[in-house]
Amino acid sequence: MSKLLVKLKYNGSAYVGWQVQKNGKSVQSCVQDAVEKLYGVRADVTGCSRTDSGVHANGYCFCFTPPYEVEPFKAVAALNFALPDDMGVYDCIKVPDDFHPRYSAVAKEYIYKIYGGRPRNPFLNGLAYHYIGELDTDAMNDAAKEFVGRHDFRSFMANGSKITDTFRTVYYCSVMKADDCVQIRICADGFLYKMVRIIVGTLLAVNEQKIDKNQISYIISARDRSAAGKTAPPQGLYLNRVFYDIKEVENADAGI
Repeated sequence: MSKLLVKLKYNGSAYVGWQVQKNGKSVQSCVQDAVEKLYGVRADVTGCSRTDSGVHANGYCFCFTPPYEVEPFKAVAALNFALPDDMGVYDCIKVPDDFHPRYSAVAKEYIYKIYGGRPRNPFLNGLAYHYIGELDTDAMNDAAKEFVGRHDFRSFMANGSKITDTFRTVYYCSVMKADDCVQIRICADGFLYKMVRIIVGTLLAVNEQKIDKNQISYIISARDRSAAGKTAPPQGLYLNRVFYDIKEVENADAGI
């Protein structure tokens, strides 16, 4: 049978993250339930990444091999019928048997949404971080550029991680206004535990003038978690895209 690569959007507010865990409902378990409901077997569903509790996705990728041949467009409709309302499949393609949604990826793009000001927006509740105060996007964007390149990002890894190789390549990092929110966009060949949320927290510290926008290189070289800003909350974080071709990364950086 042909392996399928499926792209999924989900609101992560009600879930403990992608991976099956004992302490609550996961996105992966819901996907497995949907596959079992449709095909009568609990297939092995492999995801592209772990996501934290409360984190969302615009372009999460997972793979599974159905027990019998099925056309991708039929799989999209069938899975959407069986998935809960806060999830939606929007694409599905056949891939080689040796394809892996995580290890075949060359990069991932995350976005983080922030809306500023004192009035609370109920339509963004749980979907963006409500920041009380003004946001200096120019200063934050200047600081964001300093993350680009290959660096040791140990200062931006949450304590308790067992990862020893902390070098990652950031292809682009920017801060801009988008609709009612300020959006931080970052793409890298890999991310450390809570790396994006710590980068966001550091950029917010730049906004508050607690960290100078020219100090990012020092924080990187310090290789010390205490040198960076706080960890931003999960509600504003989205796994936006997974890239399996480096040319797609270059096009995304160029805004194509």
